[in-house]
Amino acid sequence: MALLDPENANIQINIKSYGLYEIPVGTKAEELVEKIKHKLRYPVVAMIINNNLKDLHYRFTNSCELELVDLSYEIGLRIYRRSVAFILIKACRDLFPERRLVIKHSLSNGLLCEFAETGISQEEVGQIEKRMQQIAAADLPINKYTVLREEACKIFSTQEQTDKVKLLKFRDKSDVHVYSIAGFYEYFYGYMVPRTGMVNKFRVIKYPPGIILQTPQLNEPDKVQPYIEQRKLASIFSEAKDWADMLQTPHVAALNDIIGRGDINDIIRVNEALHEKKIASIADQICQDEKVRLVLISGPSSSGKTTFAQRLLIQLRVNGRKPVSISLDNYFIDRELTPLDEKGDYDFEALEALKLDLFNEHLEQLIHGEQVEIPVYNFKKGCCEPIGIPTRVPAGEPIIIEGIHGLNDRLTWRIPREQKFKIYISALTQLNLDYSNRIPTTDSRLIRRMVRDSRTRGYGAIDTLKRWPSVRRGEERNIFPFQESADVMFNSSLVYELSVLKPCAEPLLKAIGQEHPEFVEAKRLLKFLSYFRTASPDGIPPNSIIREFIGGSWFKS
Repeated sequence: MALLDPENANIQINIKSYGLYEIPVGTKAEELVEKIKHKLRYPVVAMIINNNLKDLHYRFTNSCELELVDLSYEIGLRIYRRSVAFILIKACRDLFPERRLVIKHSLSNGLLCEFAETGISQEEVGQIEKRMQQIAAADLPINKYTVLREEACKIFSTQEQTDKVKLLKFRDKSDVHVYSIAGFYEYFYGYMVPRTGMVNKFRVIKYPPGIILQTPQLNEPDKVQPYIEQRKLASIFSEAKDWADMLQTPHVAALNDIIGRGDINDIIRVNEALHEKKIASIADQICQDEKVRLVLISGPSSSGKTTFAQRLLIQLRVNGRKPVSISLDNYFIDRELTPLDEKGDYDFEALEALKLDLFNEHLEQLIHGEQVEIPVYNFKKGCCEPIGIPTRVPAGEPIIIEGIHGLNDRLTWRIPREQKFKIYISALTQLNLDYSNRIPTTDSRLIRRMVRDSRTRGYGAIDTLKRWPSVRRGEERNIFPFQESADVMFNSSLVYELSVLKPCAEPLLKAIGQEHPEFVEAKRLLKFLSYFRTASPDGIPPNSIIREFIGGSWFKS
């Protein structure tokens, strides 16, 4: 990056894909974006300079190269969604100052929000959306201030936001960034846009007991799509809320207090018991239907499918059953025949990467009590061994199959639907940072995977972060479209897990240098983890799902 020439009042900014621009020293990023606005396809909400994310409040002091961050970037959508959420909070504060809005979690293609103490009427939903539109149309500044932590605590105490006060008191930084719209202050652990008029695409719909806030999505950044109902997923999130209430952990500050008091092992025991009770209930459901012969388990990356499958197998045995587990990995086609993805790489997650006809033929034979020779796939050679494993399933017993395509009926196309029991598993976080800052489920899964990749495969965090966008695309294509077809859903999240994962993940993230593009995401995740107190894993039982990631599991080393 060139240093400023004191005799020259202008500096040069090289914008990736847009060329070189000369601007005065001290120009705000927002002003530069406005200058090239006519060339932009989507709204720009931030920029990346030397692998550091900068918001549009940033002022240029030196010549530099930068990359614009718009709504075609995941991190750009986060900023847009966060800014709209601030407008929603401000609108609710204007209309209903005595009520507390809680930003809960993503649900389908929207964000679920609720008033903590009361429900909401259709008329009130209309009032909220109208007030939000007024705030956006007024193009009010979203001011950013850097204040001492003690001053921030005073601000939020005055606004009766004790959740933020408790969260900030744990932060190890003396300075805090706070934002305001027309005198109302908020704290978010990520950037905002500088003006309300920049985020005018949103929709608010009634969704008992709260509302759904919709903003553009990554696949169509220029519009708000119709809401897609996902009743089963909503039900499992509701269960997660009940669990959080039972554990008295509505947000991270409450969890930190529990850890600080030395009571975390009690939370661990109760949370693990909730998991065990749920798995036992699922096993009971399977055993109550004599027609069920296939138990199909699917879920996104790092959901804990392997441990869940083993624990379910044990619970089925408790019911007197003799289940048999079959690995889909042994049914891969020869590597050179594997279909290619859009980049020309082998797409091992494609359904066509499996020997579907042979797999279904074997399932039919096993269900009828016949013996088959299960292939053994050699991943080093990229093909099956010449001799497989003779396998037979006891009469009437279930076959457990775990894999990303488990909910897709094309995987088991020759087996009647009434013989299948489908289970969707994911880590659906029931914990908020505070009432305004949610914890994305994808962040929890990413940190789980990062820790496991390092421990079992020798990968650095940079390798996990590089692969993550591809993993997410595969989930969007192969898993999420089928989740509502599940007979039952299981939430593998544990309220305490990020406090246990923190000491494992932080050194991995800190090892990523600023010279890498992944530094932006590493920095964000480090800030996210900084809100959590560290908890010891000593009280976690060996059959816990989190043991699959941190080690010490009965089922996997």
